[in-house]
Amino acid sequence: MAKATILKTSLDMLYYSGASQALRNIFGGLGAIFMLHHVRPGAAGGRGFAPNAGLEVTPQFLDSVIRLSKERGYQMVSMAEAARRVRSGETGGAPFVAFTLDDGYRDNLVHALPVFRKHNCPFTVFAAPAITDGNCELWWLGLEAVIAGAPRIEAEIDGGVLDLLTATDSQKQNAWQMLYWPVRNMGQHEQRRWIREFCTRHGVNLDAICRAEAMTWDELRALAAEPLCTMGAHTVHHYAVARLDEKEAAAELKLGADRLEAELGKRPRFFAYPYGDAGSAAARDFRLVREAGYEAAVTTRKGVLFAGHRDHMTALPRLSLSGDFQKLRYVEVLLSGTAFALWNGFRRLNVA
Repeated sequence: MAKATILKTSLDMLYYSGASQALRNIFGGLGAIFMLHHVRPGAAGGRGFAPNAGLEVTPQFLDSVIRLSKERGYQMVSMAEAARRVRSGETGGAPFVAFTLDDGYRDNLVHALPVFRKHNCPFTVFAAPAITDGNCELWWLGLEAVIAGAPRIEAEIDGGVLDLLTATDSQKQNAWQMLYWPVRNMGQHEQRRWIREFCTRHGVNLDAICRAEAMTWDELRALAAEPLCTMGAHTVHHYAVARLDEKEAAAELKLGADRLEAELGKRPRFFAYPYGDAGSAAARDFRLVREAGYEAAVTTRKGVLFAGHRDHMTALPRLSLSGDFQKLRYVEVLLSGTAFALWNGFRRLNVA
């Protein structure tokens, strides 16, 4: 059984049994930070080969999530207010949600902003300057474009050469599964060299992909001027910080903030780790982010927020709004914290 099917089954069991609502007061914590990437019409809308569809949700789904959160008594707060509440460890009041969007894609301005304005809902965009420059290797999109556009591909990986048929959707999905994690796990500079060579050999322009997806600096400035928006940092080059040596990791943290301050006129107070899982952001990196002067930082480790996170402000979990899980019942279960309690062995904090 596919992992997504197993997860959906467990979420359905918690929802339809009533366990998630019955245990919300125990496991729901102070609130949650939602994570998004793309917000655009037709997201994950039954396309054939769409391996990155989990990074997309529709504006209608975002609208529904905000409505649901309000109906369940959650307050919509900014990243600054969420951080303040976690630091204070306030309990007993209304729970809160904060919305965050990673990378700085144009659809955040075009499709997400109108939804946030409609609900007067604060949000934070974490931008990586190389993406905004339009020349960052968005390797996962390049990999998808190569596989999607060819009936057969050749890839040199792990010291060998793979000759893969990619004519049908199932063949394309098989090729994706064979290549995604080996590329994801490469050293950061090796990964970027590999994907450029791979895309060039198969006639795919990586820079054109980045430019088409990313906001320009003028667009990012327009979004930064929106009163509901907070701009946060996301390194310079969207590198997995844990996969860099300490000197380069520290430079990415500082120079990303420097560039955003120079372009937008305000230094970012908050940070999101690219990829953000345990293999991409760990204890050393939580320390480096503190030393770089950020007030708080978010990971992609899954969970809601508890008072105990006040001692780990640079290792905050988030709740992913995934294009593969665009059902409000799943959001209800995740907000209740019960799924995370089960998945994390009833540990409230996952900050090692």
